[in-house]
Amino acid sequence: MEKKEKKWNRKERRKGERRRPGGGRPPFVERRKGERRKGWTGIVSGGKRDLLKEKMVAFIGCGNMGSALLKGVLKSGVISSDRVLVSDVRSELLDSIRRSVGVSTTENNKEAVQKSDIIVLAVKPQVIEKVLSEIKDVMTREKIIISIAAGITTGFIEEALGKEVPVVRVMPNISSLVGTGVTGVSLGKYADEEEEAIAEELFRGVGIVVKVSEDMLDAVTAISGSGPAYIFHIIEFLVEAGIEMGLSEEIARTLVAQTVIGAGRMVMEGEESPRVLKEKVASPGGTTEAALKYLEEKGFGKILIAAVREAARRSKELSRG
Repeated sequence: MEKKEKKWNRKERRKGERRRPGGGRPPFVERRKGERRKGWTGIVSGGKRDLLKEKMVAFIGCGNMGSALLKGVLKSGVISSDRVLVSDVRSELLDSIRRSVGVSTTENNKEAVQKSDIIVLAVKPQVIEKVLSEIKDVMTREKIIISIAAGITTGFIEEALGKEVPVVRVMPNISSLVGTGVTGVSLGKYADEEEEAIAEELFRGVGIVVKVSEDMLDAVTAISGSGPAYIFHIIEFLVEAGIEMGLSEEIARTLVAQTVIGAGRMVMEGEESPRVLKEKVASPGGTTEAALKYLEEKGFGKILIAAVREAARRSKELSRG
């Protein structure tokens, strides 16, 4: 009970950090929110919402992360293909996307924004300034920008657009493709609960959502955004070890993949810490203890933490341009 109460208190503190001293959003945000809400449908009291109903969603950029997210949300049924417009500079990629998932496509970013209510910016950080300059004239405060560009702050996007446009910055990961992603969500200066709810509904279709302050998104990027690659790297070498010891590649992959899934579920669904779970597997004088001692001697833990810090450092670099 005490543990739950501490967690609840932390959530309340984070929520409070987004509010002005004395409570409430800036007056212009409250005014704009009221104006937009008049035309909004599908908001149901009691927690049940359908905020994406009748909304057109544009995906600007459809590389690895963008296409994973697009396919994931379509597969989940959160949005339907007839309500999606995808924009990209690569015509061959658009042809492939159109054939595989049946969405409309265009090479014109302005057209995508004009026809949509929700704009998912899924371009690389290095080109986002160019894209924002293309669409700024057709962006209005009735539209919402959801950016997945690593390291690009909501403030940067707001300044580039030069308008009071609601921006939500998110950091999903590639596991969204199979519905087991995790997404960090943070609000910009002109965004409020409605925009937050829309982003949450969209990304809950492909996994779980955590709300964090924007200064924590570099850490989210380093841990969960880049995290699947770390796990794939570990899986790759565990499979290689199995093959070296005589297992077939198929059996080694099955053993390793299911082991990773099982370990993750034990951490998510149980109440014990990873350290306690690790100690339960590592019997004194046993095989696991021998392996863990070797990893510790080689500095595996310190190397992994340093690698995550390097990813966070790079995310901060991207935010500074």
